[in-house]
Amino acid sequence: MTAFDLLIRGAAGPGDVGVGDGVIAAVGPELEGAAREEVDARGLELLPGVVDAHVHLNEPGRAGWEGFATGTAALAAGGATTAVDMPLNAHPPTVDGAAFDAKRDCGMRASHVDFALWGGLVPGNLEAMDELAERGVVGYKAFMADSGIDDFAAADDLTLYEGMRRAAAHGLPVAVHAESREITSGLHARAAAAGRTEMRDWLDSRPIVAETEAIARAIHLAETAGCALHVVHVSTGRGVALVAEARARGADVSCETCPHYVLLTEEDAERLGAVAKCAPPLRPAAELEALWGALADGSLPMVASDHSPSPPALKEGPVLHAWGGIAGAQTTLALVLGAGRLPRERVAEALAGFPARRLRLAGKGRIEPGADADLVLVDRAARDELRAEDLQQRHRVSPFVGRTLRARVVRTILRGRTVFSGGRLVGEPFGRLVTPT
Repeated sequence: MTAFDLLIRGAAGPGDVGVGDGVIAAVGPELEGAAREEVDARGLELLPGVVDAHVHLNEPGRAGWEGFATGTAALAAGGATTAVDMPLNAHPPTVDGAAFDAKRDCGMRASHVDFALWGGLVPGNLEAMDELAERGVVGYKAFMADSGIDDFAAADDLTLYEGMRRAAAHGLPVAVHAESREITSGLHARAAAAGRTEMRDWLDSRPIVAETEAIARAIHLAETAGCALHVVHVSTGRGVALVAEARARGADVSCETCPHYVLLTEEDAERLGAVAKCAPPLRPAAELEALWGALADGSLPMVASDHSPSPPALKEGPVLHAWGGIAGAQTTLALVLGAGRLPRERVAEALAGFPARRLRLAGKGRIEPGADADLVLVDRAARDELRAEDLQQRHRVSPFVGRTLRARVVRTILRGRTVFSGGRLVGEPFGRLVTPT
Protein backbone atom coordinates (compact mmCIF):
# COMPACT_ATOMS: atom_id res chain seq x y z
CA MET A 1 0.00 0.00 0.00
CA THR A 2 1.17 3.50 -0.85
CA ALA A 3 2.14 5.68 2.09
CA PHE A 4 1.30 9.38 1.83
CA ASP A 5 2.35 12.28 3.97
CA LEU A 6 -1.19 13.69 3.66
CA LEU A 7 -4.40 12.19 2.36
CA ILE A 8 -7.52 14.29 1.78
CA ARG A 9 -10.67 12.23 1.54
CA GLY A 10 -14.25 12.90 0.59
CA ALA A 11 -14.20 16.49 -0.67
CA ALA A 12 -16.25 17.55 -3.66
CA GLY A 13 -13.84 17.98 -6.53
CA PRO A 14 -11.43 15.79 -8.45
CA GLY A 15 -11.45 12.97 -5.88
CA ASP A 16 -9.24 11.99 -2.98
CA VAL A 17 -5.78 13.55 -3.07
CA GLY A 18 -2.62 11.92 -1.76
CA VAL A 19 0.44 14.04 -1.09
CA GLY A 20 4.08 13.07 -0.70
CA ASP A 21 7.21 15.22 -0.44
CA GLY A 22 5.23 18.40 -1.07
CA VAL A 23 3.71 17.31 -4.37
CA ILE A 24 0.51 15.58 -5.37
CA ALA A 25 1.22 11.86 -5.63
CA ALA A 26 -2.21 10.54 -6.55
CA VAL A 27 -5.73 11.74 -7.35
CA GLY A 28 -8.76 9.49 -7.59
CA PRO A 29 -11.86 8.09 -5.94
CA GLU A 30 -11.30 6.32 -2.61
CA LEU A 31 -7.52 6.18 -2.78
CA GLU A 32 -5.94 3.30 -0.95
CA GLY A 33 -2.95 3.74 1.28
CA ALA A 34 -1.86 4.91 4.66
CA ALA A 35 -0.96 8.48 5.50
CA ARG A 36 0.78 10.30 8.33
CA GLU A 37 -2.15 12.74 8.29
CA GLU A 38 -5.60 12.05 6.93
CA VAL A 39 -8.19 14.79 6.48
CA ASP A 40 -11.89 13.94 6.39
CA ALA A 41 -13.16 16.61 3.98
CA ARG A 42 -16.72 15.39 3.53
CA GLY A 43 -19.02 18.38 3.07
CA LEU A 44 -16.20 20.56 1.79
CA GLU A 45 -15.00 21.49 -1.69
CA LEU A 46 -11.40 21.05 -2.81
CA LEU A 47 -9.77 23.53 -5.19
CA PRO A 48 -6.20 24.33 -6.22
CA GLY A 49 -4.64 27.07 -4.13
CA VAL A 50 -5.32 30.50 -5.57
CA VAL A 51 -2.56 32.00 -7.73
CA ASP A 52 -3.14 35.71 -7.13
CA ALA A 53 -1.26 37.28 -10.03
CA HIS A 54 -1.78 40.90 -8.97
CA VAL A 55 -0.91 41.98 -5.43
CA HIS A 56 0.93 44.97 -3.96
CA LEU A 57 2.93 43.94 -0.90
CA ASN A 58 4.90 47.23 -0.83
CA GLU A 59 8.04 45.89 0.82
CA PRO A 60 10.82 47.04 1.10
CA GLY A 61 10.35 50.69 1.84
CA ARG A 62 6.60 50.88 2.43
CA ALA A 63 5.97 48.03 4.85
CA GLY A 64 3.83 50.48 6.82
CA TRP A 65 1.37 50.23 3.94
CA GLU A 66 1.63 46.44 3.68
CA GLY A 67 4.41 43.87 3.93
CA PHE A 68 5.03 40.25 3.12
CA ALA A 69 4.20 39.03 6.63
CA THR A 70 0.75 40.60 6.86
CA GLY A 71 -0.14 40.59 3.17
CA THR A 72 0.64 36.92 2.69
CA ALA A 73 -1.10 36.05 5.96
CA ALA A 74 -4.23 37.55 4.41
CA LEU A 75 -3.63 35.66 1.18
CA ALA A 76 -3.21 32.33 3.02
CA ALA A 77 -6.39 33.02 5.01
CA GLY A 78 -8.18 33.55 1.72
CA GLY A 79 -7.01 30.31 0.12
CA ALA A 80 -4.09 31.68 -1.90
CA THR A 81 -0.84 29.73 -2.08
CA THR A 82 1.03 31.86 -4.63
CA ALA A 83 1.25 35.65 -4.81
CA VAL A 84 2.69 37.59 -7.74
CA ASP A 85 3.84 40.96 -6.50
CA MET A 86 3.65 44.16 -8.54
CA PRO A 87 6.78 46.35 -8.76
CA LEU A 88 5.59 49.87 -8.06
CA ASN A 89 4.67 50.28 -4.41
CA ALA A 90 7.99 49.17 -2.92
CA HIS A 91 10.67 51.78 -2.37
CA PRO A 92 12.74 51.38 -4.40
CA PRO A 93 10.36 49.92 -6.98
CA THR A 94 11.38 46.67 -8.67
CA VAL A 95 12.89 48.24 -11.78
CA ASP A 96 16.42 46.79 -11.66
CA GLY A 97 18.35 43.83 -10.35
CA ALA A 98 19.29 45.33 -7.00
CA ALA A 99 15.67 46.20 -6.22
CA PHE A 100 14.61 42.67 -7.22
CA ASP A 101 17.18 41.22 -4.82
CA ALA A 102 15.95 43.40 -1.96
CA LYS A 103 12.32 42.44 -2.52
CA ARG A 104 13.15 38.75 -2.93
CA ASP A 105 15.00 38.81 0.40
CA CYS A 106 11.99 40.39 2.13
CA GLY A 107 9.75 37.65 0.79
CA MET A 108 12.09 34.82 1.73
CA ARG A 109 12.13 36.05 5.33
CA ALA A 110 8.43 36.57 5.86
CA SER A 111 6.12 35.12 3.19
CA HIS A 112 3.47 32.64 4.27
CA VAL A 113 2.87 31.63 0.62
CA ASP A 114 5.08 31.11 -2.41
CA PHE A 115 5.67 34.28 -4.39
CA ALA A 116 6.81 35.53 -7.78
CA LEU A 117 7.74 39.04 -8.85
CA TRP A 118 6.77 41.34 -11.68
CA GLY A 119 9.48 43.73 -12.83
CA GLY A 120 8.80 47.33 -13.79
CA LEU A 121 8.82 48.95 -17.22
CA VAL A 122 9.41 52.69 -16.77
CA PRO A 123 11.20 55.41 -18.71
CA GLY A 124 14.96 54.86 -18.51
CA ASN A 125 15.16 51.22 -17.37
CA LEU A 126 15.38 49.49 -20.76
CA GLU A 127 18.83 48.01 -20.04
CA ALA A 128 17.79 46.92 -16.53
CA MET A 129 15.07 44.75 -18.04
CA ASP A 130 17.79 42.23 -18.89
CA GLU A 131 18.95 41.80 -15.30
CA LEU A 132 15.36 41.49 -14.14
CA ALA A 133 14.81 38.69 -16.65
CA GLU A 134 17.97 36.94 -15.50
CA ARG A 135 16.71 36.98 -11.91
CA GLY A 136 13.34 35.48 -12.83
CA VAL A 137 10.60 38.10 -13.13
CA VAL A 138 7.36 36.76 -14.58
CA GLY A 139 7.06 39.81 -16.84
CA TYR A 140 7.08 43.60 -16.78
CA LYS A 141 4.40 45.98 -15.52
CA ALA A 142 3.85 49.38 -17.12
CA PHE A 143 1.42 52.18 -16.38
CA MET A 144 -0.16 54.02 -19.30
CA ALA A 145 -1.54 56.60 -16.84
CA ASP A 146 -0.01 58.11 -13.72
CA SER A 147 0.63 55.40 -11.13
CA GLY A 148 0.15 57.50 -8.03
CA ILE A 149 3.71 56.62 -6.97
CA ASP A 150 6.34 59.29 -7.62
CA ASP A 151 9.19 56.88 -8.34
CA PHE A 152 7.25 54.72 -10.81
CA ALA A 153 6.60 56.92 -13.83
CA ALA A 154 4.05 56.27 -16.54
CA ALA A 155 5.39 54.74 -19.75
CA ASP A 156 5.00 56.91 -22.85
CA ASP A 157 4.34 55.10 -26.12
CA LEU A 158 8.02 54.96 -27.10
CA THR A 159 9.01 53.53 -23.73
CA LEU A 160 6.20 51.01 -23.98
CA TYR A 161 7.05 49.95 -27.53
CA GLU A 162 10.78 49.62 -26.92
CA GLY A 163 10.12 47.82 -23.64
CA MET A 164 7.77 45.43 -25.36
CA ARG A 165 10.44 44.57 -27.90
CA ARG A 166 12.91 43.93 -25.09
CA ALA A 167 10.37 41.81 -23.22
CA ALA A 168 9.66 39.81 -26.37
CA ALA A 169 13.37 39.04 -26.69
CA HIS A 170 13.20 37.49 -23.24
CA GLY A 171 9.95 35.65 -23.96
CA LEU A 172 8.16 37.54 -21.19
CA PRO A 173 4.82 39.37 -21.19
CA VAL A 174 4.19 43.03 -20.52
CA ALA A 175 1.28 43.82 -18.22
CA VAL A 176 -0.34 47.21 -18.60
CA HIS A 177 -2.52 49.41 -16.47
CA ALA A 178 -4.54 50.57 -19.45
CA GLU A 179 -6.01 54.03 -19.04
CA SER A 180 -5.26 57.05 -21.23
CA ARG A 181 -2.98 59.44 -19.37
CA GLU A 182 -4.16 62.38 -21.47
CA ILE A 183 -7.84 61.78 -20.79
CA THR A 184 -7.59 60.90 -17.11
CA SER A 185 -5.05 63.58 -16.16
CA GLY A 186 -6.96 66.27 -18.05
CA LEU A 187 -10.31 65.43 -16.51
CA HIS A 188 -8.77 65.07 -13.05
CA ALA A 189 -7.15 68.50 -13.32
CA ARG A 190 -10.44 70.09 -14.40
CA ALA A 191 -12.31 68.55 -11.50
CA ALA A 192 -9.67 69.64 -8.98
CA ALA A 193 -9.58 73.18 -10.34
CA ALA A 194 -13.36 73.43 -10.02
CA GLY A 195 -13.36 72.05 -6.48
CA ARG A 196 -15.24 68.91 -7.56
CA THR A 197 -13.66 66.31 -5.31
CA GLU A 198 -16.34 63.75 -4.40
CA MET A 199 -16.68 60.15 -5.58
CA ARG A 200 -18.94 61.14 -8.48
CA ASP A 201 -16.21 63.48 -9.69
CA TRP A 202 -13.62 60.69 -9.46
CA LEU A 203 -15.87 58.36 -11.45
CA ASP A 204 -16.41 61.00 -14.12
CA SER A 205 -12.66 61.64 -14.39
CA ARG A 206 -11.98 58.01 -15.46
CA PRO A 207 -14.53 57.31 -18.23
CA ILE A 208 -14.75 53.99 -20.02
CA VAL A 209 -13.28 55.51 -23.19
CA ALA A 210 -10.03 56.18 -21.30
CA GLU A 211 -9.74 52.45 -20.64
CA THR A 212 -10.80 51.15 -24.04
CA GLU A 213 -8.58 53.63 -25.93
CA ALA A 214 -5.56 52.52 -23.93
CA ILE A 215 -6.33 48.82 -24.32
CA ALA A 216 -6.60 49.19 -28.10
CA ARG A 217 -3.33 51.14 -28.23
CA ALA A 218 -1.49 48.62 -26.05
CA ILE A 219 -2.70 45.75 -28.22
CA HIS A 220 -1.48 47.50 -31.36
CA LEU A 221 1.94 48.21 -29.86
CA ALA A 222 2.29 44.66 -28.57
CA GLU A 223 1.29 43.08 -31.87
CA THR A 224 3.80 45.27 -33.70
CA ALA A 225 6.53 44.49 -31.16
CA GLY A 226 5.78 40.76 -31.17
CA CYS A 227 5.22 40.85 -27.42
CA ALA A 228 2.82 38.94 -25.19
CA LEU A 229 0.44 41.37 -23.49
CA HIS A 230 -1.61 41.13 -20.34
CA VAL A 231 -4.17 43.81 -19.50
CA VAL A 232 -4.71 44.09 -15.77
CA HIS A 233 -7.96 44.86 -13.90
CA VAL A 234 -10.29 45.26 -16.89
CA SER A 235 -13.50 46.89 -15.67
CA THR A 236 -15.74 46.83 -18.75
CA GLY A 237 -17.21 44.34 -21.17
CA ARG A 238 -15.92 46.45 -24.06
CA GLY A 239 -12.38 46.11 -22.75
CA VAL A 240 -12.70 42.33 -22.63
CA ALA A 241 -14.11 42.32 -26.16
CA LEU A 242 -11.08 44.19 -27.49
CA VAL A 243 -8.81 41.57 -25.97
CA ALA A 244 -10.93 38.69 -27.28
CA GLU A 245 -10.97 40.17 -30.80
CA ALA A 246 -7.18 40.49 -30.76
CA ARG A 247 -6.76 36.95 -29.51
CA ALA A 248 -9.08 35.69 -32.25
CA ARG A 249 -6.76 37.13 -34.89
CA GLY A 250 -3.75 35.47 -33.29
CA ALA A 251 -2.41 38.08 -30.87
CA ASP A 252 -0.87 36.78 -27.64
CA VAL A 253 -3.00 38.87 -25.32
CA SER A 254 -4.92 38.14 -22.13
CA CYS A 255 -6.72 40.07 -19.42
CA GLU A 256 -7.97 39.87 -15.88
CA THR A 257 -10.66 41.44 -13.74
CA CYS A 258 -11.00 41.77 -9.97
CA PRO A 259 -13.70 40.86 -7.44
CA HIS A 260 -14.65 44.50 -6.89
CA TYR A 261 -15.50 44.95 -10.56
CA VAL A 262 -17.93 42.01 -10.55
CA LEU A 263 -19.49 42.65 -7.14
CA LEU A 264 -19.57 46.43 -6.68
CA THR A 265 -21.01 49.16 -8.90
CA GLU A 266 -20.54 52.90 -9.17
CA GLU A 267 -23.57 53.28 -6.90
CA ASP A 268 -21.71 51.27 -4.28
CA ALA A 269 -18.71 53.55 -4.76
CA GLU A 270 -20.81 56.63 -4.04
CA ARG A 271 -22.31 54.95 -0.98
CA LEU A 272 -19.03 53.63 0.43
CA GLY A 273 -16.72 56.52 -0.42
CA ALA A 274 -12.92 56.36 -0.57
CA VAL A 275 -12.69 52.77 0.70
CA ALA A 276 -14.12 51.78 -2.71
CA LYS A 277 -11.93 54.12 -4.79
CA CYS A 278 -9.86 52.33 -7.42
CA ALA A 279 -8.53 52.91 -10.92
CA PRO A 280 -10.18 52.15 -13.25
CA PRO A 281 -13.17 53.04 -11.10
CA LEU A 282 -16.21 50.92 -10.35
CA ARG A 283 -18.65 50.89 -13.24
CA PRO A 284 -22.42 50.76 -13.86
CA ALA A 285 -24.27 47.50 -13.19
CA ALA A 286 -24.44 46.69 -16.92
CA GLU A 287 -20.64 46.41 -17.01
CA LEU A 288 -20.68 44.11 -13.99
CA GLU A 289 -23.06 41.80 -15.82
CA ALA A 290 -20.94 41.88 -18.95
CA LEU A 291 -17.90 40.81 -16.94
CA TRP A 292 -19.76 37.89 -15.38
CA GLY A 293 -20.84 36.79 -18.84
CA ALA A 294 -17.26 36.95 -20.09
CA LEU A 295 -16.02 34.97 -17.10
CA ALA A 296 -18.64 32.32 -17.80
CA ASP A 297 -17.74 31.91 -21.48
CA GLY A 298 -13.98 32.13 -20.90
CA SER A 299 -13.33 35.27 -22.93
CA LEU A 300 -12.34 36.81 -19.60
CA PRO A 301 -10.00 34.09 -18.35
CA MET A 302 -8.66 35.36 -15.04
CA VAL A 303 -9.46 37.02 -11.71
CA ALA A 304 -6.89 38.64 -9.41
CA SER A 305 -7.33 40.69 -6.26
CA ASP A 306 -5.27 43.79 -7.13
CA HIS A 307 -4.73 44.02 -3.37
CA SER A 308 -3.58 47.64 -3.15
CA PRO A 309 -3.72 48.82 0.46
CA SER A 310 -2.56 52.03 2.06
CA PRO A 311 -2.48 53.54 5.54
CA PRO A 312 -6.04 54.54 6.49
CA ALA A 313 -5.08 58.22 6.55
CA LEU A 314 -4.56 58.11 2.77
CA LYS A 315 -8.22 57.18 2.37
CA GLU A 316 -9.37 60.27 4.25
CA GLY A 317 -10.23 63.71 2.94
CA PRO A 318 -11.64 64.54 -0.51
CA VAL A 319 -12.18 61.37 -2.53
CA LEU A 320 -10.58 62.84 -5.66
CA HIS A 321 -7.25 63.05 -3.83
CA ALA A 322 -7.48 59.87 -1.72
CA TRP A 323 -5.43 56.74 -2.40
CA GLY A 324 -6.93 54.78 -5.27
CA GLY A 325 -6.65 51.14 -4.32
CA ILE A 326 -8.81 48.39 -2.82
CA ALA A 327 -7.52 45.94 -0.23
CA GLY A 328 -8.80 42.48 -1.11
CA ALA A 329 -6.13 39.82 -0.63
CA GLN A 330 -8.20 37.73 1.77
CA THR A 331 -11.61 37.70 0.12
CA THR A 332 -11.10 36.86 -3.57
CA LEU A 333 -11.97 33.17 -3.45
CA ALA A 334 -14.86 33.53 -1.00
CA LEU A 335 -16.41 36.36 -3.01
CA VAL A 336 -16.08 34.81 -6.47
CA LEU A 337 -17.00 31.26 -5.50
CA GLY A 338 -19.68 32.39 -3.07
CA ALA A 339 -21.37 34.58 -5.67
CA GLY A 340 -22.71 31.37 -7.18
CA ARG A 341 -22.38 32.69 -10.73
CA LEU A 342 -19.73 30.22 -11.89
CA PRO A 343 -19.22 26.47 -11.44
CA ARG A 344 -16.37 25.39 -9.17
CA GLU A 345 -14.26 24.28 -12.13
CA ARG A 346 -14.51 27.68 -13.78
CA VAL A 347 -13.59 29.43 -10.54
CA ALA A 348 -10.55 27.17 -10.16
CA GLU A 349 -9.47 27.95 -13.70
CA ALA A 350 -9.88 31.71 -13.36
CA LEU A 351 -8.21 32.00 -9.96
CA ALA A 352 -5.51 29.35 -10.27
CA GLY A 353 -5.17 27.39 -13.50
CA PHE A 354 -5.02 30.19 -16.04
CA PRO A 355 -2.75 32.58 -14.09
CA ALA A 356 -0.30 29.75 -13.39
CA ARG A 357 -0.12 28.83 -17.07
CA ARG A 358 -0.03 32.42 -18.31
CA LEU A 359 2.96 33.24 -16.10
CA ARG A 360 4.57 29.79 -16.60
CA LEU A 361 4.63 28.91 -12.92
CA ALA A 362 5.23 25.17 -13.17
CA GLY A 363 3.51 23.04 -10.58
CA LYS A 364 1.03 25.71 -9.59
CA GLY A 365 -2.70 26.04 -10.17
CA ARG A 366 -3.75 22.42 -10.75
CA ILE A 367 -4.67 19.28 -8.87
CA GLU A 368 -2.76 16.62 -10.77
CA PRO A 369 -0.03 14.13 -9.90
CA GLY A 370 3.33 15.87 -10.00
CA ALA A 371 1.95 19.33 -9.25
CA ASP A 372 2.78 21.17 -6.05
CA ALA A 373 0.37 20.19 -3.29
CA ASP A 374 -1.15 23.68 -3.13
CA LEU A 375 -4.74 23.10 -2.06
CA VAL A 376 -7.66 24.82 -0.39
CA LEU A 377 -10.69 23.32 1.32
CA VAL A 378 -13.81 25.47 1.29
CA ASP A 379 -17.13 25.21 3.12
CA ARG A 380 -19.79 26.40 0.67
CA ALA A 381 -22.54 26.08 3.27
CA ALA A 382 -20.96 28.66 5.60
CA ARG A 383 -22.45 32.14 5.91
CA ASP A 384 -20.16 34.63 7.64
CA GLU A 385 -20.42 38.39 7.85
CA LEU A 386 -16.97 39.80 7.14
CA ARG A 387 -15.71 41.78 10.13
CA ALA A 388 -12.72 44.09 10.14
CA GLU A 389 -11.15 42.02 12.92
CA ASP A 390 -11.23 38.94 10.66
CA LEU A 391 -8.81 40.53 8.20
CA GLN A 392 -5.16 39.52 8.42
CA GLN A 393 -3.78 42.41 6.34
CA ARG A 394 -1.88 45.25 8.02
CA HIS A 395 -4.74 47.75 7.80
CA ARG A 396 -8.16 46.21 8.35
CA VAL A 397 -9.95 48.25 5.74
CA SER A 398 -12.09 46.75 2.98
CA PRO A 399 -15.21 47.72 1.04
CA PHE A 400 -16.47 44.20 1.74
CA VAL A 401 -16.59 44.57 5.53
CA GLY A 402 -20.19 43.91 6.55
CA ARG A 403 -20.91 41.73 3.51
CA THR A 404 -22.04 38.15 4.05
CA LEU A 405 -19.49 35.76 2.55
CA ARG A 406 -21.11 32.65 1.16
CA ALA A 407 -18.02 30.47 1.30
CA ARG A 408 -15.47 29.94 4.06
CA VAL A 409 -11.84 28.90 3.62
CA VAL A 410 -11.37 26.04 6.08
CA ARG A 411 -7.79 25.02 5.31
CA THR A 412 -5.03 26.25 3.02
CA ILE A 413 -2.18 23.88 2.18
CA LEU A 414 1.13 24.98 0.65
CA ARG A 415 3.33 22.26 -0.80
CA GLY A 416 1.67 19.70 1.45
CA ARG A 417 1.90 21.73 4.67
CA THR A 418 -1.08 23.42 6.28
CA VAL A 419 -0.54 27.18 6.52
CA PHE A 420 -4.06 28.22 7.55
CA SER A 421 -6.67 26.21 9.43
CA GLY A 422 -9.48 26.85 11.86
CA GLY A 423 -9.38 30.59 11.34
CA ARG A 424 -5.69 31.05 12.13
CA LEU A 425 -2.24 30.80 10.58
CA VAL A 426 -0.29 27.62 11.22
CA GLY A 427 3.50 27.48 11.56
CA GLU A 428 6.27 29.85 10.57
CA PRO A 429 6.56 31.39 7.09
CA PHE A 430 8.23 29.12 4.54
CA GLY A 431 7.19 30.69 1.24
CA ARG A 432 9.76 30.63 -1.54
CA LEU A 433 10.41 32.47 -4.78
CA VAL A 434 8.99 30.83 -7.90
CA THR A 435 10.12 31.83 -11.38
CA PRO A 436 8.80 31.11 -14.87
CA THR A 437 9.94 27.94 -16.60
